[in-house]
Amino acid sequence: MYSGCGNLSRTFASLTHQRFCVAKRFCTKTASCSSTYRFSVSSSPYSPPHSHVFTSRRISPRLNPSPHCLFSRCLSDSAGRMDLKDVLQVLEQLAPLSLAESWDNVGLLVEPSKPRPVKTVLLTNDLTDAVMEEAEAMSCDLIISYHPPLFRPIKRLVQKDWKQRLAVRAVEAGIAVFSPHTSWDSVKGGVNDWLVGGLGSGRVSVLSQARGSAIQSNKLEFMVRSPEERSAVLEELRACDAGTTLQTSASRPEDGGVLVSITCSDSALTPAVQTLLKHSTASQSLSIMKLEKPPLPGHGQGRMSVLDEPVTVEAAIQKMKSHLSLSHLRLALGWGKTLESSVSTVAVCAGSGASVLSGVKADLYITGEMSHHEVLDAVAKGTSVVLSDHSNSERGFLSIFRERLAVRLPAVVTVAVSKADRDPLEVV
Repeated sequence: MYSGCGNLSRTFASLTHQRFCVAKRFCTKTASCSSTYRFSVSSSPYSPPHSHVFTSRRISPRLNPSPHCLFSRCLSDSAGRMDLKDVLQVLEQLAPLSLAESWDNVGLLVEPSKPRPVKTVLLTNDLTDAVMEEAEAMSCDLIISYHPPLFRPIKRLVQKDWKQRLAVRAVEAGIAVFSPHTSWDSVKGGVNDWLVGGLGSGRVSVLSQARGSAIQSNKLEFMVRSPEERSAVLEELRACDAGTTLQTSASRPEDGGVLVSITCSDSALTPAVQTLLKHSTASQSLSIMKLEKPPLPGHGQGRMSVLDEPVTVEAAIQKMKSHLSLSHLRLALGWGKTLESSVSTVAVCAGSGASVLSGVKADLYITGEMSHHEVLDAVAKGTSVVLSDHSNSERGFLSIFRERLAVRLPAVVTVAVSKADRDPLEVV
């Protein structure tokens, strides 16, 4: 959903001029998904005196309301100037970095020491020597490299390592480098939605659900005998909460006593439980719920599509060749399948998708690369596999993203897709 407002600024020296930049505010509702564990307390012959052993029983999870997104428009200054921090804010709104996988290295990787307006942005799948030469020739201010050119920690910047050499060149040229990688994969409408769309419309679902970035916390419920005991226990809990504010509530069940509910952080959980064990009524009635991060519907890794109109394997190949702008793809037919076999369900994952696709039941897998044995596993289960080579499954999204980014930046900013970027492998 898009919404916007604009303000006109007028001067006697120039015509009315209006520039807009669109920002998507990514927000989630506060409700959380929780799993409940009931704890019973007993003495252990292997524990010191006054220690306890916990046993747990999982109750049931509760799902959350879905998140929602808002769009707003902001007016650029009269000169159309766009600083790096402003462009980074737009990129964050298009695909929040919190959606990236925990192992990934995303965000601003190279930042020039001397700030300057961003006038030229170059999009590439990989930052290579050829792409860097292209960026330098066009006096580029910002390179958005889908794959992070700096991934593993480094201890020195030397010329013998090609990635370090590129980082040095970027610094010397005053070019910033940003990488979105798996945040683009995960975001709704991102790389994987674009990839699965190559076979036509269908009912699309996420294979590996993304979750919100809220801090994990815990809900503790227990009984006390009286309001006076409740006040005393809460005072002790606040003293051990390490600065985290306790959210509390209390009610009186029909059978007497006071039911107390508190929420605390992970760091405060152990001291809170230790405190409650000192009170017999509280320790005997204690239950703990782990409040998980809320799911983000539509966001996550990989996609499954139940096609509105099933196609044959052969037709699927032709559609993907056109979608990816490739003359060749690699195909492994599933056991018992032919080129005329029907494809009604397709699972996709851009890049190297075996870990996401593993175990997914579908007529067809589409990804950039899988190992020999991973392909054999899929084929043995009757699933056909189409491989495009790694970056060929991702590169086509650059032109889609270019359009989304360009309309959110002032007209003086040029957003271009690299002409030098290509997959290192080709059919010869």
